[in-house]
Amino acid sequence: MRWKDALTDFLHYVKLERGLSENSVENYRFDVIKLIRFLSKHENSINPIEIKSTTIQSFVYESSKTLKAPSQSRMISGLRLFFDYLILEGLRKDNPLDLIESPKLGSNLPATLSVEEVDTLIDTFDNEKPLDLRNMAIIEVLYSCGLRVSELVKLRLSNLFFEEELIKVFGKGNKERFVPIASSARKYVLKYLEHRTTPNKGFEDFLFLNNRGTYLTRAMVFTLVRSAAIKAGITKKISPHSLRHSFATHLVENGADISTVQQMMGHASITTTERYLHMSKKHLKESLEKYHPRS
Repeated sequence: MRWKDALTDFLHYVKLERGLSENSVENYRFDVIKLIRFLSKHENSINPIEIKSTTIQSFVYESSKTLKAPSQSRMISGLRLFFDYLILEGLRKDNPLDLIESPKLGSNLPATLSVEEVDTLIDTFDNEKPLDLRNMAIIEVLYSCGLRVSELVKLRLSNLFFEEELIKVFGKGNKERFVPIASSARKYVLKYLEHRTTPNKGFEDFLFLNNRGTYLTRAMVFTLVRSAAIKAGITKKISPHSLRHSFATHLVENGADISTVQQMMGHASITTTERYLHMSKKHLKESLEKYHPRS
């Protein structure tokens, strides 16, 4: 079986049968392509049915020289799923990654912003300029609703249910969830809509548009958040995910139920959400040490 055919079938499987997002499918494609490129330099004749664990080990070792631990771990996970698919199809009996361990990951969580720092970010914009009104609304929605940047750029006008104080979000694997939207975020969005760029045909329902009347890219959102941070004098290295991270952190610190935070964040596993609980405990401990007379 040729690698090209195996990869094509695998991508159809993860997209259609497992319902994964386009971003996830693209990541899996890159994972397998990295292995194919490695083989083309070393053992071009090996096909996906015959490849051994020792060859995969050599590939993982070489990739560790250029990839950071999180990227390497994700790549190993992607390749493991690829070979699991071949087993599912009856093309292999074993997975050559079964004996390969992913690198240990530290708790490299993004920087947490205070409420005051979020306000400072928003204050860097001019509320008389249409483009700045859009950017203010973007930052407020990222923080107030805890959205991923990929979820934000896909938001549509038909996803806004302001009377119910909710927005409909499509997360990983196109899974749908409803998230409460704060009055401050509604205020910024409504102000932006008064001056929204005229959309091009086919983009009428997208909430956030670029100055050409089409949807925003993730890179554009990263750039505007980072630029605002520099202008605001915030020295922390932040990204749109920092606003989502701050959303969850502040909820837990103020006593929100962990399962409620999980639902709003769209986490498939509560284990992912529990890291914010551990951070909250750290916050309580620091408060005790700082303020209690016996500390």
